[in-house]
Amino acid sequence: MPHIHQIQAELRASKIDGWLFCDHHHRDPIANRVLGLGENGMATRRWFYFIPSRGEPRKLVHRIEPGTLDSLAGRKQMYTGWEELRRGLGKLLSGSRTVAMQYSPENNIPYIGLVDAGTVELVRKLKKKVVTSADLVQKFEATWTPEQLVSHLEAGKLIDQIRQSAFEHAAAGVHKSQPITEFELQQWILEQFRANRLTTAEPPIAAVQPNSGNPHYEPSSNRSRPIRAGDLLLLDIWAKFDHPGSVYYDITWTGYLGERVPAAYAKIFLIVREARDRAIGYVAESAARGRVMHGWEIDHIAREVIRKAGYAKHFVHRTGHSIGQEVHGNGTNIDGLETRDNRKIIPHTCFSIEPGIYLPEFGIRSEVNVYVGEREARVTGAIQQEILPLLA
Repeated sequence: MPHIHQIQAELRASKIDGWLFCDHHHRDPIANRVLGLGENGMATRRWFYFIPSRGEPRKLVHRIEPGTLDSLAGRKQMYTGWEELRRGLGKLLSGSRTVAMQYSPENNIPYIGLVDAGTVELVRKLKKKVVTSADLVQKFEATWTPEQLVSHLEAGKLIDQIRQSAFEHAAAGVHKSQPITEFELQQWILEQFRANRLTTAEPPIAAVQPNSGNPHYEPSSNRSRPIRAGDLLLLDIWAKFDHPGSVYYDITWTGYLGERVPAAYAKIFLIVREARDRAIGYVAESAARGRVMHGWEIDHIAREVIRKAGYAKHFVHRTGHSIGQEVHGNGTNIDGLETRDNRKIIPHTCFSIEPGIYLPEFGIRSEVNVYVGEREARVTGAIQQEILPLLA
């Protein structure tokens, strides 16, 4: 958990009077992570924790669960009934006018919009202006420590090796005339994760032919295609080390089960590669110049390349997402399509750049991770330059 004085300094810089956290049945994982509460304790009754821009934090808990916030600094109030809760909340927020909450206007950033509408109404009824905590969350949830960057880079080395071995494993099945399925390849990758102390909340994607045109295809034991000669194989692999605080590495590569990649596949890959590289170049140049950049702007740069090539309607995915302890983190997303993410890219954060073209017959995506430092930005792993011919 960040020190209270760090949060208060950011509140003052943002001209916000305080940050109100609240939870019920662990509905807000951001609150639990930022405050360092974890998700193991009971939360069957509502609790509130208010960090003012100046002064001591305050907490409001139910008498049935009086110790819920005992690990946090601040004065404690308790309530039993709903009327007492409302009075207590008024005292909790006394002296403040502008209050940040896990709220997103019009739910533009749904990853932040975790507080329910009724609680927002209740706070507004107390004559408080509710503002989004999106930038605060990014500052204290999405920035990496030097140790986390190291864990990302080390995990990336292993995942890059596993990715190459997975392509070779699929090719070996074709060579032996014993093709494995998408699901079998996915399970093989998971075995490599376990052997290397890597973990993932969701399994990787192995997809061939029309399945590769589905950005979130999920192979399963009863719905899976064999990987045969002449197939385009897309691998989307993400994982992190299995110890606390680790952050994800997330990549997508494509290979062809043949000796020479067909022109139709190569053409689409080159368009996707240009979109990826234009976006990377913009981020690197902006970081070096100290220029402010927003998630939607980077998305627009990549999307324009694909639009000008005539495939706009087939780029149905945002250009990238924040990466952290969850593969889809709570920092700025590279998104001007699904949402208009107008948050600034800030130092010590990481995100994917992964443009794609998804056709009915096949899809191609190229995904890299970009880490932004104080005045520099870099891709943290290998960068695919052409579709890999796997039977060459």
